[in-house]
Amino acid sequence: MPGIKDIQVFHITNITFFSTFFHQTNQANMYFTKALSLLATIGTLASAAPTGSMNVTHLDNLPTTHGSANTNGANGGSVDIHNNMKDTIYYWSVSQDAGSMKSLEPGASYTESWRTNPDGGGISIKMAMKPEQVDVLQYEYTLQGDTIFWDLSLIDMGTGSKFTEVGFAVTSNDSGCPSATCAPGDTACADAYLVWNDDHATHGCPAGTQMTLNIGPAA
Repeated sequence: MPGIKDIQVFHITNITFFSTFFHQTNQANMYFTKALSLLATIGTLASAAPTGSMNVTHLDNLPTTHGSANTNGANGGSVDIHNNMKDTIYYWSVSQDAGSMKSLEPGASYTESWRTNPDGGGISIKMAMKPEQVDVLQYEYTLQGDTIFWDLSLIDMGTGSKFTEVGFAVTSNDSGCPSATCAPGDTACADAYLVWNDDHATHGCPAGTQMTLNIGPAA
């Protein structure tokens, strides 16, 4: 991507970010993030900006990316989801369609390398305690060049969810990449989307970042 001069903490000179809310089909029912305008190269941005400095919105008005829906890991980045509960988690990796349901047994983990949506949107990994897409916790991401934009969404998850009861957190192998923690019992987690315009809850990290989502206390 083209460089950007004079990157300051939480400020990029002469660059304005726009956002528009996007809601997919009822079947997919998810929100995506995408990036608008010029972004600095990751090497420059990572060295110049601290945690949280790449925040964008949960909305959908960034340059469209097209590519295979297949998980290929070409950029080296991924998310590992660990089930630290005693219950099975059901999940779907949703792009332009609802995706097929899979299960994550207690103590098991699932790894997804970053992939793109053929329709140009983002990806939502929806997780539920029942084999249906209701009361879901969502890990959402959009790959844009050298940047992975991601968030946790509780918009479609009830306050009495098992996920809320046990808590969950996102960390990474990059100290400059934002993390997100929703403590057990926190029904108003500040690190996740509770409503569609909680823009602070979207983060940007280098595309090669290895993310980890622990559901329940980490071992």
